[in-house]
Amino acid sequence: MTHVRKKISVIGAGFVGSTCAHWLAAKELGDVVLLDVNEGAAQGKALDLYEASPVELFDARVTGTKDYKDTAGSDVVIITAGIPRKPGMSRDDLLATNSKIMKEVCEGIKKFAPESIVIVVSNPLDAMAFVAKQVTGFPRERVIGMAGVLDTARFKTFVSEAVNVSVKDIHAIVLGGHGDTMVPMPRHCSVGGVPLQEMLPKEKIDQIVQRTRQGGAEIVNLLKTGSAFYSPSASAVQMAEAILKDQKRILPCAVELQGEYDVKNLFVGVLCKLGGKGMEEVIQLKLNAEEKAGLDNSIKAVEELVSALKKIQY
Repeated sequence: MTHVRKKISVIGAGFVGSTCAHWLAAKELGDVVLLDVNEGAAQGKALDLYEASPVELFDARVTGTKDYKDTAGSDVVIITAGIPRKPGMSRDDLLATNSKIMKEVCEGIKKFAPESIVIVVSNPLDAMAFVAKQVTGFPRERVIGMAGVLDTARFKTFVSEAVNVSVKDIHAIVLGGHGDTMVPMPRHCSVGGVPLQEMLPKEKIDQIVQRTRQGGAEIVNLLKTGSAFYSPSASAVQMAEAILKDQKRILPCAVELQGEYDVKNLFVGVLCKLGGKGMEEVIQLKLNAEEKAGLDNSIKAVEELVSALKKIQY
């Protein structure tokens, strides 16, 4: 039996894209193609990473390119292309520029990697995933936005710090759009199986929820010249790994809802089962009144974003 390595293409060789390539290669998830329109950017970073393989002892070919034909045969494509945020900008401020970039990227993917499963990382996430699905015409199972994994990772980090317990023993969920209206779910958070509410007072939990919502902005304000990249890239790679290894992981992802939570044709962060076919199932939670109000508010923000998007000639 011949075993063929998986192939993952990463579009955009900025900090998020090149760090994605690094995690993918280090985990030996497959051969990696790094693509960037800027001459030499992807080629240089890919070659540099490939030359680390004898030191770190990973078997993964890493190549750089500016030509979409090199993405042919990709199992998974991770899209990180676009401009990052600067201090004072919201993710929504990136809408006009990044929707044009997303359109070009997705035309390349549609042409050369039509069987791939696409993970969108570019911001504003929910709108960019919407563009990706429109342009590729792929079914919803194969266009998935990365936001919930990252927001949940931030939530878990802050909980872990507050209760002084390993991150490995913290389970949490963040739903909704990827922005200030996201909905961390304290009621569904546990520490070693113990409900979070039994571990921390309400005021502390409220502070953690607020810090989670502002997690990206906190890093943008510290960096001054860009946005987060280690945790977003690790989050995208966790999703890619679940798909490539058919793990059936339950992860919060932005997917196009088709009636779930009474929403249609919008990308919203919900719990999903990720496996070899991509997004294999949406798992609906029974929400209480407060959670439902939070999610409705987040959905409204995504709706506004998409109606702004429709006015842009991308």
